[in-house]
Amino acid sequence: MIASLRGTLLSTTPLRAVLEVAGVGYEVNVPVTTAEKLPAAGQPAFVHTLVVYREDSQAIYGFASAAERDFFRMLIEKVSGVGPKVGLALMSHLSLPSLQAAIVAADADLLSKCPGIGRKTAERIILDLKDKMGPISHIVAAGTIAGGPGAGTASEPSVLGDALAALVALGYRPPDADKALRKALAALGGAATTEALIKKALS
Repeated sequence: MIASLRGTLLSTTPLRAVLEVAGVGYEVNVPVTTAEKLPAAGQPAFVHTLVVYREDSQAIYGFASAAERDFFRMLIEKVSGVGPKVGLALMSHLSLPSLQAAIVAADADLLSKCPGIGRKTAERIILDLKDKMGPISHIVAAGTIAGGPGAGTASEPSVLGDALAALVALGYRPPDADKALRKALAALGGAATTEALIKKALS
């Protein structure tokens, strides 16, 4: 099993990267949320990987963090009807914290706005994964949302989920709303409230 790859990034697109390791070029499928974190072509790069074997093919999927890779593995292994293609699309439209927040909050409406995810599939994802999300400290990805003390902070899934739902209701596409919130979280930190996140994302 190839758990990670470190080498030189030869090329990248929103859903695919080619990484040269010891003279071998590996084609790696990546979600948009990982592609946007990769360096420019010719620079050193590192991705956490999962190899998925099928009867007639095999493919490598790469992620910016081990937590994202593990979530992807759980998604395609534990949820009936969700394969790598759908899993990659889901993780391309929402970052890991937003996905986990939506699952914990049972927000099927938000999940079903992602391409390839109908209402029934969204409900199945929630049903199959909600109990596997673990405590809030694990839901908040290290380096993405800094946890803060007290109630009503961005370290709580409901706060992030409410802010995301509000932006979508205002007309933002889910991936655009998610990206704006990630920037807001980076600027405000984990103690930010729902209102503060929304204001910062809209500014």
